[in-house]
Amino acid sequence: MADSVVRALYGKATSLTLSSKKMKKVPECISRLTNLSVLLLNNNSISCLPAELLSLQHLSELNLGNNALKEVPAVLGHLESLKKLYLFSNQIRAVPPEVIGGLTKLVVLNLNHNQIRGLPPEMKRLGRLEHLSVLDNELEEVPAELGHLTRLTVINLTYNSLSRLPQQLYQCKELTKLHVARNKLSSLPEGIGALSKLQVLDVAGNKLSMFPVGFPLLHLKELYFEDNWFVRCEPMWSEQDVVVLTLKELAARRVLREDRNKSSLVHRMLPLHPFLTAMLANSSCCAVCLDPFLTTWLECVHFISLKKDMNMRSSQTIPVRALLCSYKCFNEGGHSYYGVVSR
Repeated sequence: MADSVVRALYGKATSLTLSSKKMKKVPECISRLTNLSVLLLNNNSISCLPAELLSLQHLSELNLGNNALKEVPAVLGHLESLKKLYLFSNQIRAVPPEVIGGLTKLVVLNLNHNQIRGLPPEMKRLGRLEHLSVLDNELEEVPAELGHLTRLTVINLTYNSLSRLPQQLYQCKELTKLHVARNKLSSLPEGIGALSKLQVLDVAGNKLSMFPVGFPLLHLKELYFEDNWFVRCEPMWSEQDVVVLTLKELAARRVLREDRNKSSLVHRMLPLHPFLTAMLANSSCCAVCLDPFLTTWLECVHFISLKKDMNMRSSQTIPVRALLCSYKCFNEGGHSYYGVVSR
């Protein structure tokens, strides 16, 4: 090990491999290798990093996988040139915001096989991040700030304890692969249909009952959805309640219809009322009449063929959520939407 460091020092090396050396500590003399851009320290027993590593300001790739770290070392937050950081298979329980917030040039972040329960909002500072992997941890939620990471192409959150994903996920327009298998998800974000570049989606082993409204708009090549709680198409008796809309709902529907006319007074005045605009942003569109409405009035489902409706190889059929504005639309002929009954 010492020979490797000495040779690197005299050779002004830009990379150093000290993998599988049974090290418990990182030699402080490494800090003298100020030209290093790649440092591989994986497969050791390292439990901390010396502060002297601050001198490695050209370091762009650091592999600390399969070590004995119990926390993300504070010194990492000052290595501002880091582009690839591997911390897989350690004993890390938390990601300190002050550390992760300093790594603004990160492109790849691998935190697989740890005990992390949450990611800090400061993740939004990783604006160049393209690959985020937090597989096999104890994540219970993902911050809404994930939506700020608009360069993400791959997200892997498989084997965690997530019960929901942030709605802001739709802002990650470059996403091509999303792995969220083996969690506790009961639904997917409604805006997922906006991920026009998404090719691989793995939601196997969750608690999904159906896919969101815009799902058929995706251009998927691979979809994994086994072991979920999907609704089945079984005929059952149903009763229809009397239609009674609140004054708020009636007013919202009127405003939403007027807002569609770009030359209307309502459309021009809405930006002056941010609270009202924010409330109406959660509106939906009736699958039958296409009119807008504020609150989900009638949840339905329709069953689509992956091969016929989404141009995929699979011939399987999946349930997709549909929202209707009234029983009047539900009772219209010519559609294939079914009411959802819970037992």
